[in-house]
Amino acid sequence: MKNTLRSAVAAAAMLGAIFGIGCSAQADQTTDKLKSTLQERMGDATIKSIEKSPIPGLYEVNLGSQIIYSDATGNYVLLGDLVDTRSRANLTDARLAETNKIDFAKLPFENAVKVVKGNGSRKIAVFSDPNCPYCKQLETTLKGFDNVTVYTFLYPVLSPDSTTKSKSIWCAKDRAVAWESWMLDHKTPALASCDTAAIDKNLKLGQSMNVTGTPTVFLADGRRLPGAVPADRLEKELSAVR
Repeated sequence: MKNTLRSAVAAAAMLGAIFGIGCSAQADQTTDKLKSTLQERMGDATIKSIEKSPIPGLYEVNLGSQIIYSDATGNYVLLGDLVDTRSRANLTDARLAETNKIDFAKLPFENAVKVVKGNGSRKIAVFSDPNCPYCKQLETTLKGFDNVTVYTFLYPVLSPDSTTKSKSIWCAKDRAVAWESWMLDHKTPALASCDTAAIDKNLKLGQSMNVTGTPTVFLADGRRLPGAVPADRLEKELSAVR
């Protein structure tokens, strides 16, 4: 009897292992085929990853700056946010923030305009265009914050004038003053010249990090907050950083 029981347990364990491997292989085949199908049909879009979503039969397709959803065949896609109605949590935003996390400490801060408010204990990095109205809105919001260090990576993507202003701000005697004077008080930075290689590096860095719009805020824990984040949300997110 004991030998029979041992044999049954061993057989069950073996079947479980085989079944698990089989499921994993099947899942990999499904996502690999789906990725190939979507890549062919979506042209230039770069698919970073495909995973199962919380909804059976629906797959999460990560495009880097955006998450969309597809059925297993790739014949149908959904554009929009997936929301948990029980917690009211935006699962799409949460997943995008998680998959797009960066190593904050490895950012090249020497290429950023540094503004310290209060003791500067809390830290954020912002990719910002000097001609972006939402960036100016964020700067107005930041004006009311204390105990924060803001590293602004000049990211001129809107127009040639954005590049001109970015270079003048970078070459100013006091970059922080020049930046805030323009963004908050609309004082045009004086034309100046210097080594502006940092701005070119910022553009390459932002592109590698899927920064597709300004402003884009990065918290010290690596999470990103796109757009002109309202003061209450920014305060909440800063307090959540560990």
